[in-house]
Amino acid sequence: MRTTAVFFLYLLGSLMLAALLTYPVLQTGWIDQEPQRVMGRLAQLFILLGVWPFLRWSGLWDRAALGYGIQRRAFAHALTRGWLIGVAILLVLVICLLLLGVRVPAAWGPGFAARLLEKAVAALIGGLLIGLLEETFFRGALFTAIRRRGGGVAAAAAWSALLYALVHFLKPHALPAGVAFDWAGAWQMFTHVFVGIWQWTHVDSLVALFLVGIFLALVRERSGHIAWGVGLHAGWVFVIQVSRRLTDGNDGAPLAFLAGDYDGIIGWLAALWIGLLAAAYWRLSRPRQGRSGAPGTEC
Repeated sequence: MRTTAVFFLYLLGSLMLAALLTYPVLQTGWIDQEPQRVMGRLAQLFILLGVWPFLRWSGLWDRAALGYGIQRRAFAHALTRGWLIGVAILLVLVICLLLLGVRVPAAWGPGFAARLLEKAVAALIGGLLIGLLEETFFRGALFTAIRRRGGGVAAAAAWSALLYALVHFLKPHALPAGVAFDWAGAWQMFTHVFVGIWQWTHVDSLVALFLVGIFLALVRERSGHIAWGVGLHAGWVFVIQVSRRLTDGNDGAPLAFLAGDYDGIIGWLAALWIGLLAAAYWRLSRPRQGRSGAPGTEC
């Protein structure tokens, strides 16, 4: 828990610094964006700028610690196969949501195909970037730090998954109507970042993301690197973003509660599906031995 707290404080410090600088940055007039978007982007920038010094300070700057301890060709091969598997896993979920009427096909309008292609390319690139960054931080550095400090697989998987799930809800949101964005408004926006975690409407997505983190941590443990996790993660992001363009949520469906409010897809059904896959993977895979590079083997 102590190791996870240190990583959380690093993320929190980046967000606090962003909150302090958002108002003066907007006062310059150089950026014409909503305050919550500027605060979120600044926080991401500070996380990226500080992550290398933070990891060096934590003693986690070597390739093996970050989950890159295999040859580049093997890493790329595992990432590609992981992406294909990730796409298949989430396609099953989306198809089930469609069959249950939780999501319905979106209407095709003029230029829809071109917009869809643009979205697919953006989702492919964005998914790979998100997968690389988040897997390096959570299943690379944090997972390794907990294991090196004597934590078992269960502790490393649970704590890294918990922080991973919580971070998805630690995002700045717009101020209420009529509230001016000044120093006080910036502080209010920062403090309200923590409100979303405790909203009951988010518990299904929180549980689903926690189980996603567990699954990815188990893959990290069995394979000994993060290549498979990056591929799985990127494939999931790709399907989610593309399916949100191809389908719409159906709030009137009897089983609408199966899809979460977070993105309209990740909810109780996703939690059940990913949880079953995680349990099956851990039971059927073998501890790392050999050098084939597949999940469940050392490479």
